[in-house]
Amino acid sequence: MSLAVDGLISGLDTTSLINSLMELEAGPQKQLKAKVTTSNTMVAALRGLNTSIASLATLATKSVTADSLNLYSAKSSSATITTSASTSATTGSLDVVVGRLAQAQSGVTAAMTEASTLDYTLVASDGTETSITSASTSLDDVVSAINTADAGITATKIASGTDGAGATQYRLQLIADKTGVDGAFALHAGTSAMVADGTATDLLTTPGAAVIRAAQDAAVTLWKGTGAEQEITSSTNTFADLLPGVAVTVSAVSTDPVTVSVSRDNAAVGTIAKDLVDSLNGVFALITTKSAVVNSTDSSGNGIVSGGVFSGDSTVRSVKQLILNAASYPVDGRSPSEIGISITKTGTLEYDADKFAAAMKQDPEFVQSVLTEISSRVAAAATNASDKYDGMITGKITGQESLVKSLGTQIDNWDVRLTSRRSTLERTYASLEVQLSNMNAQSAWLTSQVEGLNSSNGN
Repeated sequence: MSLAVDGLISGLDTTSLINSLMELEAGPQKQLKAKVTTSNTMVAALRGLNTSIASLATLATKSVTADSLNLYSAKSSSATITTSASTSATTGSLDVVVGRLAQAQSGVTAAMTEASTLDYTLVASDGTETSITSASTSLDDVVSAINTADAGITATKIASGTDGAGATQYRLQLIADKTGVDGAFALHAGTSAMVADGTATDLLTTPGAAVIRAAQDAAVTLWKGTGAEQEITSSTNTFADLLPGVAVTVSAVSTDPVTVSVSRDNAAVGTIAKDLVDSLNGVFALITTKSAVVNSTDSSGNGIVSGGVFSGDSTVRSVKQLILNAASYPVDGRSPSEIGISITKTGTLEYDADKFAAAMKQDPEFVQSVLTEISSRVAAAATNASDKYDGMITGKITGQESLVKSLGTQIDNWDVRLTSRRSTLERTYASLEVQLSNMNAQSAWLTSQVEGLNSSNGN
C-alpha cells in the first residue's frame, strides 16, 4: 500500500524518485523476464521443428519396406472395365470377354389389399430358412416384419390400383440385399412346416406375381475362342486376382475381348521420391529461416544485428546434419545422385525427375533398393530427433520448459523483494518528511524564543 509521501515538507517529488529507484532495483527481474520471452520463443520454434521432423519420419517410414515401392498400375482397353492393382501385382496382360453382369433377385407379389397370413418363411439359396411373423395382416406390418428380420431381402409396398370393389391394392416388391446366385430367395406365405409339406405358397409364383430379375453371377470368359477358353464367375461385378494382385470391375457386357494390362508404376515411385525430398527440404528450410541473421535499426536509427532463434544452437545443428547425412550418404558405395537425388552447395537436396525416371527404366530394382535405404536412414534419424519420449529435440524442449519454470519462480521471488523494497523506500521518505516537519517546528520555536528575548531586551 503506497504511503503517498510526495514532499509535503521537503517539496521533493518523492513518488517519482521512488519509481526511478525501483526501475533500477527491477533491472535483474527485467532480465529474467527477457530470458523467459526468449525461452518461450525457442520452445515454440522447437515444437514447430519437431512436428515437421515427426512428419518426415512418418513419410520416410512408409517407404522403408520393399512392398511400399513395389508399385504397379493396371488399365483396360475399355471404359466398361476398371482396374486397381495392389503391391502384390506383377507385370502382365489378359484378354477377357464380359458375358454377364451380376444382379440381385427382385420380384413383385400379386396385388392385394391385405396379407392372407401372419406367418412367412424365407428360403435362401442354400436352403436356410428364416421364419417371419407379422403383427397383423396389414401390409405395412408385413413389410416391417420382413425388413426387421434381417433375412437378406428388402420389402417395399407399391400402390397397384384398386380391386373390383374399389378398395386400394398394393404389391410387395422384394429385392435381395446382395447380388449373385447366392442371394437368390423364395418367400413363402406359411410356416416352415407348411413349406416342408408343400402347403405354403411362394409369393413370387402365384398368379399376378413375377420374378422381375433373377439372381445372377457376373461372368467373364478368358481366352475366348481358343481351346483354353474358360469362364470365371463372381457374385459381384468385381473379380479379384484375375491377374495376381489386380481387381477387375465390369460394368457392361462385351462381345469383343477387352485387354487388361499391368505394368510397373514408375511415376508413382517417382512421386514417393519427390515427396521425400520435398519433406527433407521443408525441414532444412525451417531450420535455415529460424537461424538467419537479421539486420535492422532501432528507434534512433542505429543498426541492430540479431540472430534467429536457432542461431548457434548445437542441438538443432546436429539434428540437421544427421538427417542430411542420412539422405545423402552413399548406398553400398553408390551415390544417391545416380537416381536423381543429390545434395546442393547450399546444404539442401535436389530431385531430378528425368534422371530418376531414366534410372527406373534401366534398373528399377537398384532404384528401389537405394530409395528404401535412404528412407530407412532418414526415418531412423528423424525418429531419433523427434521421438516424444527421448528425441533430441524433445529433450531440448523439456530443458527449455524447465528453464522457463525456474525463471518464473525467480521472477515471483523478485516481485516479493521489490514490493518489500518499495515499502522500505516509502517508509524512509515518509520518515524524512516527519523529521523535516519536526525540525521545522523546532526551528520555528527557536525563532520565536529568540525574537521574544530580543523584545524583552529592547532590541
